[in-house]
Amino acid sequence: MKISASVYSNKEKTLEALVQELDRYEVDFFHIDCNDNPAVFKDIAQIRSLSKTPIDLHIITAEPEKYFDGIAETKPELVCFQYENLPSKLDLSSIQNGVTRFGLAIQADTSHLVFDDYKKNMDFILFMATSPGKSGGTFNQNNFSKIRQFKKYYPQAKLHVDGGVNDEVSFVLRSMGVSLVVSGNYLVNADYIGHAIHKLRSNNIASHILVKDFMVGLSDSPVLRYDNFNFHQVLNAIEVFNMGFTMLSDASGRLEGIITNADVRRGLLKNITNLNLLDPVRIVNRNPATINENCTVSELIEKIRSLSFPALFLPVIDDNNTIKGTITFNNLIKGEA
Repeated sequence: MKISASVYSNKEKTLEALVQELDRYEVDFFHIDCNDNPAVFKDIAQIRSLSKTPIDLHIITAEPEKYFDGIAETKPELVCFQYENLPSKLDLSSIQNGVTRFGLAIQADTSHLVFDDYKKNMDFILFMATSPGKSGGTFNQNNFSKIRQFKKYYPQAKLHVDGGVNDEVSFVLRSMGVSLVVSGNYLVNADYIGHAIHKLRSNNIASHILVKDFMVGLSDSPVLRYDNFNFHQVLNAIEVFNMGFTMLSDASGRLEGIITNADVRRGLLKNITNLNLLDPVRIVNRNPATINENCTVSELIEKIRSLSFPALFLPVIDDNNTIKGTITFNNLIKGEA
């Protein structure tokens, strides 16, 4: 996951000093909020003279066309327009330059489905987790479910998040497959910017966010009834949900075990000469690793570290061993969405 530093969030340092300091710690992008002020391109030109770090430009305007010449001249690597301010559907065909990737920024109360009209011409969406253009807000955890829904509807689009991103939120967003986070006050106003960048990329964090706040919910998790399932259903659940496993529950929803891709492979090898002898009950792991829904992110990380095998997922349960959802770690293992 990339980190984009919001350079206008710091009012104490000169732009030159801040850019040079952020470059020393190898930030991935410089994020620039433009609240309807074309003079922003002067700052972009200054940054270009100081650094090779890519530009991430967020434009809030009702007149997007007046920015087209500046975009064509400075070629920011990322440009997104605030959806709520646009007068109509935006035509970007005249400023496609082979360098700039375009996106749509939306506020927290705007449906992610507005991206549907832009998905053919835009590469990413920017979720505003606090008020657009304002620094120092608190991340709204309702955005976790919104992120899940967006990735479900638009799996090919990149997802960026801006607003209230600290080390704890950064870890969760990384695990959810977010491609880029914008960090303002937490990063550029830190006493030690290098330490703040390290924490945004680290797994060693203090946490108050709970597993249930960002897990894959039960309706989107693979679950079969233990007392009435067959091998075909197992394969279908693994294929449809694309998580590499399926969970098995009793009539009350309590976890009875799981079957993973590896369990299926071992079962097939053991019965390769006569697959009719393969009893799916015999390949169930009746004692899988799990995580409680009320565990914090820190406790989740400690759980992962305590396991003797690399965890790709964990069933999420409550105090009664009832299945509540799933946590997956594919994006953490890949390192970047």
